[in-house]
Amino acid sequence: MVSPSRAWNVTGVGVSAYVAGFGAAFPGGGLDQDRMWQGYFANHFAGDRLAERIFRSAGVRRRHAAVNPLVEDAARWSTGDRMRRYIAEALPLGKEAVGAALADAGLRADEVGMFAVVSCTGYTTPGLDIRVAADLGMAADVQRLLVGHMGCYAAIPGLGAVADHVAARGRPAVALCLELTSLHVQPPTADRDQVVAHALFGDAAAAVVVLPGKPRAGLEVVDVAALTDAATADRMTWDVTDLGFRMGLSPEVPGVLARHVAGMVSGLLDRHGLTVADVDAWAVHPGGPRILDTVADRLDLPDGALDASHDVLAERGNCSSATVLLVLDALRARGRPRPGRAAVAMAFGPGLTLYAALLRGT
Repeated sequence: MVSPSRAWNVTGVGVSAYVAGFGAAFPGGGLDQDRMWQGYFANHFAGDRLAERIFRSAGVRRRHAAVNPLVEDAARWSTGDRMRRYIAEALPLGKEAVGAALADAGLRADEVGMFAVVSCTGYTTPGLDIRVAADLGMAADVQRLLVGHMGCYAAIPGLGAVADHVAARGRPAVALCLELTSLHVQPPTADRDQVVAHALFGDAAAAVVVLPGKPRAGLEVVDVAALTDAATADRMTWDVTDLGFRMGLSPEVPGVLARHVAGMVSGLLDRHGLTVADVDAWAVHPGGPRILDTVADRLDLPDGALDASHDVLAERGNCSSATVLLVLDALRARGRPRPGRAAVAMAFGPGLTLYAALLRGT
């Protein structure tokens, strides 16, 4: 653990920011995709054979759910009931993920200067930012930030915000991405976008600690880039309804992504004198198999470059904002990126928006 006498540079201007700790937490013991189909969704979609093919081709083997559809059917719960369940489930998961990240970084909770919470699946006031901070013992003057309703790409602007705080203030920061998509199962429908959403999404909490001092092993946050194609805003939506939050997911999303991803990534890399070939690790949000195939094709990535993304999708599902942090942690376990080499973390969501972060191994 960090010594109680450790002092942080409170002026901080020009200090680099480094991801030095990861933590994650998952509700339940994991649910088999086939069992979820047979035990709940086959009846939910009235035996629709195309729905079954979508489930079986989603690239998901297992995922976690705070609300297990094999035990309780939330499809007709009110939004109020879902939000009350959100805080009951989210608080222990958030504490576990942040606690693990702090321990991984060797940081005490009361040394945290900023705490950002990222979520699009639940809202409550006092929120997770206040409750998790208080329960873990963060200082009363910790600065807090909520990044809400941005969807699957929100981890990247969240990471950018805490990295900017670290660089400007010279104090440590924590970002927590916590998504409970299982709360938002919708009433039976023939809409294909709902079938795809129900086949893909899982629940997770993932946290990172960002420090102003270069760790023995970590990731320097070098740059962040964004691109929004507002003309395609209706291709992916996340609407608040009386029966929870409802996703709209057009089959045109991979096509929109295909038009923009190469130029956006090249622009980010060009600013730092890099090319796609210089990137040692790719943490791409696994929005689904077609998304990953599109990115690999448009960037001309070598075979195996997105294995970590495919593996996270298979074992966790698409956990919205938390997913790209899970992929980064999976890459770290594989020794990527190597010291001094570049990594790109990338995610996509409503808007239609692409976000990417350039990182460097230490």
